[in-house]
Amino acid sequence: MIYPFKDIKPEIAPSCYIADNAVITGDVTISDESGIWFNTVIRGDVAPTIIGRKVNIQDNCVLHQSPNNPLIIEDEVSVGHQVVLHSCKIKKGALIGMGSIILDQAEIGEGAFIGAGSLVPQGKIIPPNTLAFGRPAKVIRPLTEEDKKDMERITREYAEKAQYYKAAERIDPSF
Repeated sequence: MIYPFKDIKPEIAPSCYIADNAVITGDVTISDESGIWFNTVIRGDVAPTIIGRKVNIQDNCVLHQSPNNPLIIEDEVSVGHQVVLHSCKIKKGALIGMGSIILDQAEIGEGAFIGAGSLVPQGKIIPPNTLAFGRPAKVIRPLTEEDKKDMERITREYAEKAQYYKAAERIDPSF
């Protein structure tokens, strides 16, 4: 469902896939070829949420903000299942592992990988092209070429799946 909030309507590029049971409301912008997956909630009722090109926000994610602190997700980012993003900045090509929480004014560097179940505290900066993991998240090591290729594969496959689901026939559950 897509809802306005106080006369502000989400702006969603026509090439995006939005799951039928996702909820998007208010000051939310989603750019070309992005996918918003099942049971995800994106609320732009406090500050803007800006989502770049070929971003995948996987199942059961929650995206929100604090006053005057937008949530910004740059291009080609993968956000794993059950992630919470709150007023943070995720730079191009980063991957946020399943079940992670990224808090206000944290910044995830370009091409960085946040391991599953991590907590990136308020204001923490994760450098580009590094693996960070834990509660609180700590940089473990630089990414390998194999890590980078796997992250690119995930982003590419989710972009392809989004286009598949966008075109897929819906099945009437009353059959």
